Amino acid sequence: MLSVNDKGENYIVSILVENKPGVLYRVSNLFRRRNFNIESISVGPTEKREFSRMTITLNGDDATVEQLVKQLAKIIDVVKISLLNPKNTILRELALIKLYAKDSRARSDILNYAQIFKGKIVDTTEDAMTVEVVGTPDKINAFIKIALSFGIKEMARTGLTALERGG
Repeated sequence: MLSVNDKGENYIVSILVENKPGVLYRVSNLFRRRNFNIESISVGPTEKREFSRMTITLNGDDATVEQLVKQLAKIIDVVKISLLNPKNTILRELALIKLYAKDSRARSDILNYAQIFKGKIVDTTEDAMTVEVVGTPDKINAFIKIALSFGIKEMARTGLTALERGG
């Protein structure tokens, strides 16, 4: 079995692909055809210009994900597929969260919470502050939970990017 987690429902798929037009479409179209919802996806170049790495998170059961991996392997532009074990993986996500900052007390509190979460204030206006938080999804979710008390004006999250630990 391909299961890499305790519950058998959340998966992180790392796909090394050729860096050329149409590859993202072919991969995402396979997910659509198999009726999979992509929870998050991040794509970017690797240390070799001819390759890109896709990190896709999804929910499913072992058998269905196993079939999906087999189908992904048939795509000619796919070089390597790995199911990542969260216990042996470095995971990061970036979130930009614009919060209402109505007065000096709110601004001070937002700044303090951003520092606690090792975040940065990346923009400030008369009535809002934007915080950048980088970390695991749990860390981002914990910051968002606190941020709700200020009111979230806007938010954008990148989705996971991940690499397996070690050699």
